[in-house]
Amino acid sequence: MLLWKTNNKQMEVPMSLAETGPQDLPQIDFDQYARLSLCHQPTPIEPMVRLSEHLGGPSLFIKRDDCTGLASGGNKTRKLEFLVGDALSQNADMLVTQGAIQSNHVRQTAAAACRAGMKCHALLERRVPDRAADYENTGNVLLDKVFGATMEFRPAGLDMNAEALAVTEKLRSEGHRPYFIPGGGSNAIGALGYASCAQEIANQSQASGTEFQWLVMATGSTGTQAGLVAGFHAIGFDLPVMGVSVRQPRERQVEAVLGLTKKTLEKLEAPAIAASKILVDDGYVGEGYGIPAPSTLEAISLAARYEGILLDPVYSAKGMAGLAGLIRQGFFKPSDNVLFLHTGGSVALFAYEDVILNSDV
Repeated sequence: MLLWKTNNKQMEVPMSLAETGPQDLPQIDFDQYARLSLCHQPTPIEPMVRLSEHLGGPSLFIKRDDCTGLASGGNKTRKLEFLVGDALSQNADMLVTQGAIQSNHVRQTAAAACRAGMKCHALLERRVPDRAADYENTGNVLLDKVFGATMEFRPAGLDMNAEALAVTEKLRSEGHRPYFIPGGGSNAIGALGYASCAQEIANQSQASGTEFQWLVMATGSTGTQAGLVAGFHAIGFDLPVMGVSVRQPRERQVEAVLGLTKKTLEKLEAPAIAASKILVDDGYVGEGYGIPAPSTLEAISLAARYEGILLDPVYSAKGMAGLAGLIRQGFFKPSDNVLFLHTGGSVALFAYEDVILNSDV
């Protein structure tokens, strides 16, 4: 049964959007689900004054989910709270997952396994072609090894979740108690992490008196966008979410996000949602997943030099490129407050040193 709480406690409205205050919205009790505390939360919301001025558009804010704490932070930490909690409830002793070579998800899963006293086994897909020789040894892969994960490599183009499920069953037959986590932690359990984040954002908005007209984010394996859309819908908070695709064409991404949003709403026992609520812009994918476009590299430079913020070349920088592009197209009103979700991942910058240093941005 979905549990609701209303917090009417009176308190001084904080200056920082990192704090929460009085609530008028219903609150989902996420403690009803199995959960392991892994995340620094609430993460702050900060204004991006200099970038707003440079782009000449609306007032920009950033939700710092690069500061979630686990293994240098990132959006997967919120998902892993619920996924690892579920694994522990099933007495698992090992987490099995998959991702691309420079997967932020695999890095954070390996760290979460350490926190939970589990082993971690990961399948890494050679999804990005023609990378530098050390691409498979630096950045996230280096940290995977630091956290003690065991790894297998796969060629591009396979059904990686199916591959990982097969390995999970093999490990089970060998006497392990493995728990399978899909790529990106993107299932209805993992998406609870971003339904919870949606509630956090709504609370921060109300506590500060700052009303946001849009939220913009990079969208890939769909769990983050689906969780946010489901969470806002469940509590009746009207904030449209624009996902900037990092891989799939718009139609396929919309279908995938909608499918997981529906499953997440079922888990929350919340009302159904219209397909029109799923918004995706696929204009910033470039040549493909993990391949920085010129707009990606510009976004890395803009965030760094105007706000001192590091974006990664696979996800968050493509999301920021989409935000900048939408501003330049006049998509937003000048009076809008636009929130950008930083999903983390700057560890991957080290795997793209050649591309970044040879860029003229």
